[in-house]
This record gives sequence, C-alpha cells and structure tokens, in this order.
Amino acid sequence: MEPLTVAPPVGHATLLYSDLDTDLENLKADIAILGMPFGSPYTAKAFTNDQTNAPQAIRAVTDRIVRAPSHYDFDIDGPMLQGRSDIRFVDCGNVMPDVTRPGDHYRRGELAVRQILKGGALPIVLGGDHGITTPILRAFDSKTPVTLVHIDAHLDWRDEVNGIKDGLSSPIRRASEMAHVERIIQIGLRAQGSGRPEDLEAARRYGAELVTAYELHEVGMNAILSRIPDGGNYYLTIDADGLDPTIMPAVDGPAPGGVTFVQARQLIHGLVRKGRVVGMDIVEIQPSKDNASKLTCVTAGRLVLNLIGAAIKAGYFDR
Repeated sequence: MEPLTVAPPVGHATLLYSDLDTDLENLKADIAILGMPFGSPYTAKAFTNDQTNAPQAIRAVTDRIVRAPSHYDFDIDGPMLQGRSDIRFVDCGNVMPDVTRPGDHYRRGELAVRQILKGGALPIVLGGDHGITTPILRAFDSKTPVTLVHIDAHLDWRDEVNGIKDGLSSPIRRASEMAHVERIIQIGLRAQGSGRPEDLEAARRYGAELVTAYELHEVGMNAILSRIPDGGNYYLTIDADGLDPTIMPAVDGPAPGGVTFVQARQLIHGLVRKGRVVGMDIVEIQPSKDNASKLTCVTAGRLVLNLIGAAIKAGYFDR
C-alpha cells in the first residue's frame, strides 16, 4: 500500500504520549489520532493558512493537557487510559498534500481513516480547516446509519465557494448527500458566517436539527441530548469557533455566546453513554492567535481526552 501519512516533523511526535504508528496497512489499535492539516482552499493564498499548523500545535501542548498519563483525572474519573494496559493508543501522523497531485490528500485522508477503522480503532482527527470533515466522513459508510453531531457557530451548508464544493464552508451540505448519514444535529449556531438565507433553507429542507447557542443556554445540553435517538452511531465534528472565545480564542471568526467547555464535555459523555461515538474531529484552530497559555489547543486536547476516557470507561474496547 502507498504511504498515507508521515510522522510529525518537530516537537512532540505524538498527541498525549501515544505510540507513533504510520503503518496503517497493518494497524491494530483501539484509539488512533490522525492529523489532517490541509483542506481544499478557496484561493492560492489560503492553501497554507495558519490552521495547517494546528495538529502539531495541539500535540505540542501534550504536557499541559495531561501532566502524566497515570495521574487521576477528574474529567473522566480515572487516569487517561483508565488504568488499562491493554489499550493500544496510537498517533498515525499527518496526511500531507502532494503539490504534483492537487486534492489527492483528500483521497488519502479518506483511505487513512478506512484503514484505521479496519484496524479496529476509534479515529480522532486533528484539522486543519473544516473542509477535512468531508473526506473523513466518507470513510464511515460501513457504520451506517450515522448521526452527525456538529458544534459550530456557522451553518456550513454552502454548495460551493469559488467553484470549490469540498471547502470549509460546505462540509455539512456534503454530509447531507452521503447515504450513510441519516441525521444531522448542529449545535451552537450564532452570529454571521458565509451562510446565506438559501443555505439555511437547504438545511431546513433536509431536516437538520438546528440549535442556536441561545437555545442551548436556555434549555441545557441534556435537553439537546434527549433529541438524539439512543443506540446510534455518532460522528462528532467540533469547529473551535463553536465554543465560546473565552475558552477557544484562536479562531478566525470569534463570536461571543458560544458553547461552554462544560456543555461540550457533557455532550461527549452523553453521546458515549447513548450509543457509539465512531469518530471525532476538531478543526479551525489558528495557533498564531492563541494566548501565552495556549488555551485553545489545551481545550482541544481536553475534549479529546474526555472522549478517550469516557469511551474506555463505557466498555468500547473490552475484549
């Protein structure tokens, strides 16, 4: 098989002290991190935007996210891997573009996730911009039906921008066209993005459940969770600007009033208990805008940690 990923180039080689494994053809694991720094840009200048630095920036704050894997963590009621020495936790490196084959990294990103799933692992993908969700989600057609759970300030239902149909403004529209995606719920919507009234109407015609940040704050996350059917396969995509900028400031379009960390954690744990979280991604972080404490990247890592700990505790990887 062709090489699909490369090892991270500098700093922490992996996220959260996981084992580096880029041999996806022979992968056997329980939890797998994958970096996908590059999306499908709308302009030449956007190809190497700051979000391409995010996977490595998140890895780089590993020791701030988790001081030591064996220490007790109150978020997950136990150590990071819940004291399980049999859990294989790996970082598969990054899917990188090939300038001689524009767009081919989307094919390889999808194939990388298919190999991770084949190897028995739960994929957790670090973007990059939100365009990466489109190829990643295509790989989950064996998990049908999938409920897509989306945290974002923005709708992401554009059909195209500058002729590009798989960029950062379109992942939820593209998801709606996938036969294995049965239901879409979008949480944290507020302010203004690239969405136009006709895009909102398209989302409503499809039947997407649209939850503004203000409705969320009024009714609470448990009420939103109750609208999601039990026993499903859930894919969770988190745009950093969906969370409030007081905890994730390093984004392109900060909008006050977003999802809190407590609410996002509640969603993750609630989905894990409700059914099967089959995958997750975190996107749209701009590391150069992060503050001295690297709060945005630390928050992203803590969300990943909560999924890992909750999934192990729920028995996802019991033999």
